[in-house]
Amino acid sequence: MKKRALVSVYDKTGILEFCKNLEELGYEIVSTGGTFTHLKDGGLNPIEISEVTNFPEILNGRVKTLNPLIHGGILFRRELEDHQKTIEENKIHPIEMVVNTLYPFEEKLRTGADHEEMVENIDIGGPSMIRAAAKNYKDVFIVTSPRDYQRVLEGIKEDKDLEELRKDLARKAFSYTAHYDSLISNYFNREMGVDFPEYLTKGFSLSGELRYGENPHQRAAFYKDSFNGDDFSFKKLQGKDLSYNNLNDIYKTVSSLKDFKEPTCVCVKHTNPCGIGSSSDIYDAYMKAYECDKESIFGGIIAVNREVNEEIAKHMASFFLEVVIGPSFSKEALEILSTKKNLRLIEIEDLNEFSLNKLTYKEVLGGMIYQEKDSLNEIEEETFDFEVVTKRKPSKEELEELKFAWKCAKTIASNGVVISKDNQSLGIGQGEVRRSWAVEEAIHRAQGKLEGAVLASDAFFFEDTVEEINKTPIKTLVSPGGSIKDKDVIDLCDKYDIALVFTGIRHFRH
Repeated sequence: MKKRALVSVYDKTGILEFCKNLEELGYEIVSTGGTFTHLKDGGLNPIEISEVTNFPEILNGRVKTLNPLIHGGILFRRELEDHQKTIEENKIHPIEMVVNTLYPFEEKLRTGADHEEMVENIDIGGPSMIRAAAKNYKDVFIVTSPRDYQRVLEGIKEDKDLEELRKDLARKAFSYTAHYDSLISNYFNREMGVDFPEYLTKGFSLSGELRYGENPHQRAAFYKDSFNGDDFSFKKLQGKDLSYNNLNDIYKTVSSLKDFKEPTCVCVKHTNPCGIGSSSDIYDAYMKAYECDKESIFGGIIAVNREVNEEIAKHMASFFLEVVIGPSFSKEALEILSTKKNLRLIEIEDLNEFSLNKLTYKEVLGGMIYQEKDSLNEIEEETFDFEVVTKRKPSKEELEELKFAWKCAKTIASNGVVISKDNQSLGIGQGEVRRSWAVEEAIHRAQGKLEGAVLASDAFFFEDTVEEINKTPIKTLVSPGGSIKDKDVIDLCDKYDIALVFTGIRHFRH
């Protein structure tokens, strides 16, 4: 009795040549629908599946492989006498190999197919065959990728440890179907507006291994989000491969920049902004951000939400940067920055339009926590509802500055504060366990520039914070409020003639 391979693939890359080799190795090919026609037209002699099942494909091809004569041939355990007896009694031909690639649900997802087309591209028979073969890997090859055709052929020819090869193919197969199901699950959750489903599945595909992780002794890889990944695509125009830290910093930089509509520049070092500037002119915005902390940006990342032009590029070329991000780069800018061969230039054409995933997650002991992103999209500038809680009232100009400072405060680590003036961060204090220490840090960094500046905090103040601020010319503050100490803080601000504005919304970032 000849060995038998069941071949039913949507992706027909290399399948004709693979099956030719299988025939030469003594396999007979059983096939379905379009695959059968493709192999027949290619000069092979496949057996149509209906000849095996004695039953035609029905329901427009929805039912063709779901048959005991197929699944019995895949699933029976060769070492069990009762299984062998059942196979013989029912005249079931054993199947030693299943080759299957699934309907293009992911491809249809990318092209924005309508719901009916999406549902029709949910494969049923394919996953069933794959899982059956993978479960019985000790006796059956399960091949789910054209990339494995060659190693399967080599393994059979060289008669190596085939069980180990089959086991690895089963590992890949279960990952393949799990990934496929995750896309379907996420699609239906999105269709039904379910953010927190009973079972959370996420599908990611390996984009490539990275040189190392946060540190050289740590292995790392980049996995692309298969469901939402195309919503956040970028092009590397030049420079070294992106590292784990680069990718982490790029995400943080772009996330920070998204809250600003006007020409804006964000400078980031180790996921912490070290300068933010806005202006009507992008070069002016860039210089504002750069001048906030000229030392820390060395070896950091800079992103602008307008084209990187010649003037900006000339200045960038004067010091060391890891990454520059922009929606586009002028020809002159590219020529200038091309002299810095290792500098990574990242172009995100729709930088000002695309939306980041609205949900985010983090690993914790025993599992993960999942939440909506802290987004300003629902708090557009014209609807900022600031509550002035002190006797001193900010001027119109000060209120506008507070809006800028408040958006900056959202980007920094808690406990953190931002001092700004003229839409320019002057001093950033972040990640301190005491807010007063963050205030001291920001004041120190903004020395000599504090007259007329404002200060924003990601969360509420205590009296020690106000005491530190009162040592400076700063007279306008913004914070969420919400502390049991609010009244004491307000009274102290009134005593020092400081204007305090509450937002009612905090921006913790841990």
